[in-house]
Amino acid sequence: MIRLLKFFWWSFVAVFCGLLLSFSGAYLYLSPTLPSVDSLRRIQLQIPLRVYSSDGKLIAEFGEMRRSPVRFADIPPDFIQALLAAEDDNFANHYGVDLTSLMRAATQLLKTGHIQTGGSTITMQVAKNYFLTSERSFSRKINEILLALQIERELSKNEILELYVNKIYLGNRAYGIEAAAQVYYGKSIRELSLAQMAMIAGLPKAPSRFNPLVNPTRSKERRDWILGRMYKLGRIDEARYQLAINEPIDASYHVPTPELAAPYVAEMARAEMVGRYGSDAYTEGFRVTTTVPSNLQEAANTALREGLIEYDQRHGYRGPETRLPGMTRETWLQELAKQKSLGGLEPAIVTQVEKSGILVLTRNGQEEAVGWDTMKWARPFLNTNSLGPRPQQPADVTQVGDLVRVQRQPDGSLRFVQLPAAQSALVSLDPENGAIRALVGGFSFEQSNYNRAAQAKRQPGSSFKPFLYAAALDNGFTAASLVNDAPIVFQEAGMEEAWRPKNDNNTFLGPIRLREALYKSRNLVSIRVLQAVGIDYALNYVSRFGFNKDDLPRNLSLALGTANLTPLEIAGGWSVFANGGYKVQPYLIERIESRDGKSLFVANPPRVPQGEEQPETTAQSSAAPDTLLASVDTSTPQSQSPAVAERIVDPRTTYILNSMLQDVIKRGTGRRALAMGRTDIAGKTGTTNESKDSWFSGYNADLVTTVWAGFDQPESLGRHEYGGTVALPIWMNYMSAALKDKPPHVQAEPAGLLTLRIDSLSGRAASPGMPDAFFELFKSEDTPPPMSEFEPGLAIPGSPLPADEAAPIDLF
Repeated sequence: MIRLLKFFWWSFVAVFCGLLLSFSGAYLYLSPTLPSVDSLRRIQLQIPLRVYSSDGKLIAEFGEMRRSPVRFADIPPDFIQALLAAEDDNFANHYGVDLTSLMRAATQLLKTGHIQTGGSTITMQVAKNYFLTSERSFSRKINEILLALQIERELSKNEILELYVNKIYLGNRAYGIEAAAQVYYGKSIRELSLAQMAMIAGLPKAPSRFNPLVNPTRSKERRDWILGRMYKLGRIDEARYQLAINEPIDASYHVPTPELAAPYVAEMARAEMVGRYGSDAYTEGFRVTTTVPSNLQEAANTALREGLIEYDQRHGYRGPETRLPGMTRETWLQELAKQKSLGGLEPAIVTQVEKSGILVLTRNGQEEAVGWDTMKWARPFLNTNSLGPRPQQPADVTQVGDLVRVQRQPDGSLRFVQLPAAQSALVSLDPENGAIRALVGGFSFEQSNYNRAAQAKRQPGSSFKPFLYAAALDNGFTAASLVNDAPIVFQEAGMEEAWRPKNDNNTFLGPIRLREALYKSRNLVSIRVLQAVGIDYALNYVSRFGFNKDDLPRNLSLALGTANLTPLEIAGGWSVFANGGYKVQPYLIERIESRDGKSLFVANPPRVPQGEEQPETTAQSSAAPDTLLASVDTSTPQSQSPAVAERIVDPRTTYILNSMLQDVIKRGTGRRALAMGRTDIAGKTGTTNESKDSWFSGYNADLVTTVWAGFDQPESLGRHEYGGTVALPIWMNYMSAALKDKPPHVQAEPAGLLTLRIDSLSGRAASPGMPDAFFELFKSEDTPPPMSEFEPGLAIPGSPLPADEAAPIDLF
């Protein structure tokens, strides 16, 4: 018996020593290759890029992993107990390795021949998640054990738990418990009930198998088991256990909902961040604050969508998107589930047609009424210029099974609409520094990601003329200069036929003052003015505004706005008129912060100087920069003095031009804007050949805004559609909201201007008592001579054009 006991004793000692030697050998062999545990304190978890408005509203989130790290102090105690009950109830007592769990895993290995459970503690899972792969092998397991022992020696239990809960994958792209709480419940982990916390605590073991969205039954079983373990371990009392176990599984998928709809802004910010930081932009947790305030962006969204819908309805109803007659309600719901909401227009299927309106089935499974009054616009579309007869009843418009679009009104009712075929873009800038205050690149980002505001190069038409008029005012012309609005023919070598430009209404007014020619948008005057100042001078002058010369035609068609420019470029150029002659560069990103709130970048764009006037310069500007923020120093410290914008135009020129552009509103092609009731706005319409492009650019001293509307594949907007009928209403709706309750704000009058009474026929200084005289602004060195110096038979008085171009006539 004694000999048998000795045998067992020495056998135990031998096995123990063998295991000890094996473990020591493995440690000595593997320890040099183990990573430093201290690096866990400096670990950088992947956090998505988040883009915000200037007032802190979330616009978008970019990144494969949804993660919002939480500190241990912010983790609810109930969740910690649920997690420990599910994953490691001996966590507080072991030193990284639980021998009981390892023995259980070893027993399963001996019985089945392969590893079933790893016997891993939370500390071992931290080691695996941060340092190792998911490979199932003995060497990886030994590494995991060794790392776990090191982690326990160097980190506290709280630090280990914090690392664990922020790293684990919990399904549906959610990494970490805070992201999981947002994905499954749309709330923070601190706001969840005990049952909801237990559900999330059950996910680390198998995020797919126990996912409440995919397998609610298994998820409930796992949750209830965890609640039972918590009760058995004394972590909760019976009352809380019973309350939690009877709570239904109420998880649902919560996509991070932007607080502000500005997808085109978000995409521009994303592209800029990738350009700066590469792929790290998606994982380093950058917080990007844009220059866009939420109220202005919302006003822009509404104005553009309503303006396109209004235009679209003027041109009739093109019919349902598809017809699905004779189907069951369930089939209709399946079809509706395939459709997206686009620009706030929801898909719906007509289920019943009555005299008072129609009933439609919406994606939420409800049937709702659409009133006949909202359908009366739906005359059949024949072509761009023709409509069918007015409908007399709902049956003339729709039938059962039609897939249509409806729009939810503020009172909850539905309005009958259709997706506009035309598109539009809006850009609004702060003229003082170029900050983008609102930007919309199309009717719906989901419908088309193409950003027409920044990418679509279109002809601006007459909205480009103010740049040429500014060149003329700096080259001897005055607002009172007379130019002949008369037919002109160009025949050059190589041209198959002569070019006969004309005004849009094909009329001619004869000698006309430059001011009147601008607000009446006379094409032939613009051509003669461009002839007078010269193509080279005009191109050099206009390129100062930030336009690339390659986009500007080197011929007289430049006077008609045939350059190819984006709305963003046009708005940037118009900022010079609004700010008194300074060139500013449009920019979008105001601030970039790191994951821990450290400021990495603060924009310091060139801005209009305040107070003492800066020296004037007229240096030629190079082509527009390739990126939106190319002119902004990415290393700008917050304390650096503001950069000063370059003056590129005489302030007297912009002041006179501003007066002329105000007349576009008061008595010209922009008269519709008088309905805004403001005295400080100025602007210009633009319409290209066959009305393929509709523009309006305008401003006061606070905001400059450009609106474009047209078709992506250029075609006519309609015979009676112009910049003043399509683009201007969008501009008015936006600017009315943006400037609401703001007092008039106009440019201060610079020194060196004179106001003189002018003869309406000659453009010369009027004699005392002369009838029909009016006041006009002049630069002090450009005042016209008095009528007494006028000699009949010479060139048109007041015009710097040569006699043959000014078309001399006897004015008396």
